[in-house]
Amino acid sequence: MKTFIHHEFPKLVQKNENGSRVYLTPTGEKYPSVTSVTGFGTKKEIMEWRDRVGHEEANRISTRAANRGTRIHKLCEDHLLGEDVKVDMFDQEIWKQVRPVLDHIDNIHCLETRLYSHVLKVAGTVDLIAEYKGKLAIVDWKTSRRLKTIDDIEGYLMQCSAYAQCFQELANIEINDLVVVIGTDDQEKPSIFTEDKSKWLKKFKHKRYKYYAVNKL
Repeated sequence: MKTFIHHEFPKLVQKNENGSRVYLTPTGEKYPSVTSVTGFGTKKEIMEWRDRVGHEEANRISTRAANRGTRIHKLCEDHLLGEDVKVDMFDQEIWKQVRPVLDHIDNIHCLETRLYSHVLKVAGTVDLIAEYKGKLAIVDWKTSRRLKTIDDIEGYLMQCSAYAQCFQELANIEINDLVVVIGTDDQEKPSIFTEDKSKWLKKFKHKRYKYYAVNKL
């Protein structure tokens, strides 16, 4: 059984405005989601990809990826909570990869928890904050059709660094380790990227500056 460390964080209200997710803080601020910021500037690349593969195929791939990612997140959450896990036949390969990683998780501080930062002026829902192999880390679960390199996951690492800043502000606990776990089709083991927060938080702040220069909330 996993150990949980409970925090009484202020509640956030989530809304969708003009196709983007925003959060309302208890003190009245309206902040964009972390993923809105990390995804800023990628629209051109996405449209080029959609034109290349065809819009119908792009919609099919995107929907499949989003649904599978949601299911794997739920499986990880249920397992950590000690609940029964029922694996869809289409998810068995990825779950077999990711499942052993959960054995290295304990002392859980956040599980699908909404956080925000007044310093970064963003908010979002973190997958997991817990000890991974004995060190407190931001842990993010991902799935992929192909193997990814660290250059492919800069957005994921920036996202994790922002959650580390949010948690530090709210819990007064610093986290330096970022862990991104990616279950990939046709692989025996997941890809696990472990990075230090500092480099990626600097990149996130730069991205956030550009986002706020264009988007006025």
